[in-house]
Amino acid sequence: MANADQPYEDSILDHERLITLINSITDGVIAIDENRRIVLYNAAALNLLDLNIVLSGQPLSEMMKLFDKDKNPIDLDALINLIKVPTSTRDYLLHYQDKSQINLYLNIAPVRLGYKQIGQRGFVIVMRDITKEKSLEEERDEFISVVSHELRTPVTIAEGDLSNIQYVLDSNPDINQLKQIVDNAYKQIVFLSEIINDLSTLSRAERKTLKIDLTAIDPAELVNSLVKNHRSEAAEKGLEINANIEPNIPKFHSSQLYVKEIVENFVTNAVRYTQQGHILVGARSQPNGIEFWVTDTGIGISRTDQEKIFEKFYRADDFRTRQTRGTGLGLYIARKLTNLLGGAINVKSELNVGSTFSVLIPDKSDEKAN
Repeated sequence: MANADQPYEDSILDHERLITLINSITDGVIAIDENRRIVLYNAAALNLLDLNIVLSGQPLSEMMKLFDKDKNPIDLDALINLIKVPTSTRDYLLHYQDKSQINLYLNIAPVRLGYKQIGQRGFVIVMRDITKEKSLEEERDEFISVVSHELRTPVTIAEGDLSNIQYVLDSNPDINQLKQIVDNAYKQIVFLSEIINDLSTLSRAERKTLKIDLTAIDPAELVNSLVKNHRSEAAEKGLEINANIEPNIPKFHSSQLYVKEIVENFVTNAVRYTQQGHILVGARSQPNGIEFWVTDTGIGISRTDQEKIFEKFYRADDFRTRQTRGTGLGLYIARKLTNLLGGAINVKSELNVGSTFSVLIPDKSDEKAN
């Protein structure tokens, strides 16, 4: 004899299976009826919406506040009304009550019943936090934009200079004119080399494959060599650059290559962003290492920009900054290398007064001894 309650029991079992299935999905899943009210959801949806309430029967538009990339609110009901086929988007932002937000992947699919089938119509919504993916995409796009722009300029100039050399050689060679053209082409090649070096260091730093080769470093020798190397460049701009080194400063152990790259980045920026005045490059001993510092009388950095200058590809909006070339990678790499050496970077700056960048590099003599 057939069990009259069997269809009902089968229905309950199917529903429980469905609940178990959607709760095993890591993406947020929400089912709504034709009135845009929530009828089914999983734990991932609760986590994504940052809610701890029963969603069943709640209007979707009140539980989910969406905005477009320009931060304009999205009318969710109107959006759903337009959907006739499964539709996906990665362009919306989900806002929370604490004003924070995430980038959201959203897939909305209408629920269709077979011909003359009885049942509830509505929509199934699948959503996922793609903030990290979006950030990586933006970094990639910024990388391509910055590098292609920065590479194009020196390549174009060097190509033009070499073309001029060919022309001058084919006519009446003027040694002074040739020297000027060759010098300019050389500077562009050096700039290209600096970009390539930055990109190479960045790549290794991001993959965490940088290694520390500990050697004895003479701080006075390192500072004096940097001042000497940048003196002619500073003189071309009418700037004075001098060393200010603590007397009898001791040697210490760290990575000669990375310490030099960090401090040279400070010096390069000081020369680049200083139009008049002077630059001091110094070193002093500290209880746990050596502190290198570079002070300039340049354009300075606003308080807002000081919080961002160590970010990848960041360049201040100050028009004076935009007038100079650069990838926005130097300080980011300097911070990466400083962290690798166990040090700390500090910056003090005032707009139109100048800046001081300093880095404390710990002495790793004990590690060298081991």
